[in-house]
Amino acid sequence: MATLKSIPRASLRGLRTFCVAARYESFRVAADELFITSSAVSHQIKGLEEELGLQLFDRGTREIKLTEAGSSLYEELAPLMDKLDAVLAEHRKSGQRKSVRISVQPFFASEFFVPRLSEFTEQHPDIDIQVGTSDESAEKHPADADLSIRLFRSPPSGYRADLLFPLRMVPAGSPAFKKSLVVQKKQIKSAFPLIVHETRPKAWKNWSKSTGIQIPEDSKVTRLDSMIAVVRATEQGIGAALVPVPIADLWFKQGSIVRLFKQELVANVSYYLVSREDRDGDPAVETLRSWILKKFAEQG
Repeated sequence: MATLKSIPRASLRGLRTFCVAARYESFRVAADELFITSSAVSHQIKGLEEELGLQLFDRGTREIKLTEAGSSLYEELAPLMDKLDAVLAEHRKSGQRKSVRISVQPFFASEFFVPRLSEFTEQHPDIDIQVGTSDESAEKHPADADLSIRLFRSPPSGYRADLLFPLRMVPAGSPAFKKSLVVQKKQIKSAFPLIVHETRPKAWKNWSKSTGIQIPEDSKVTRLDSMIAVVRATEQGIGAALVPVPIADLWFKQGSIVRLFKQELVANVSYYLVSREDRDGDPAVETLRSWILKKFAEQG
């Protein structure tokens, strides 16, 4: 049986990585939470297994499962990691400078959050902000973040969650693309190549159904895995994309992309401001939370 006495030389990073991977039984999800790559997670777990001389996970083609030894180690190690996090948080509170780590989904961070962050830093020069970004599709609060802004279908249980606004998307294209658009009796008659965000493959179908506007069945489709790539492709005239508002408002104000239709699609997910309940009462966290709610809530 694997115990903590068996691993005197194991790194704290490796143990933390193991705990996150064990919690979800997923290297990919662990990578999202820890802001590293899946290969880095796999490498750290392999190093821990070699140090222990034990196999901690059974690795399948599409999934991993804890072995008996891995499950035993996780049960013993997880409470100690939680205690360590609490000790570090308490010492962080007592320091002269305060620090808050916030995880924000990539497009929201680059286009909506960071451009407004200077206002907060000017008002609160004694609080250091660490902004991390991770996968846009994961409906999880990263384990090492004090706060996160992420998309959820419903408020996550076990956390404090404040609704910011629902995800709304509007058809967009380049100015030249819009000039070539021909619509007759709610049917698009001109060429209408589509740009699709891979996390929302049915968004165009849902938009067409909700608006009654028919999209050509033979439309060419370009699939991209990040919203920034989607908007860049739209700007270059590659096709039409469903772009989130008000997050992409700067792009519309610059005129590099324009609305193709006024009708929007309201998705079944919303942006929430999320934190662990044990972070309630931390002055720095509460200060940033209050500012975010005032600045972003109901902006949609």
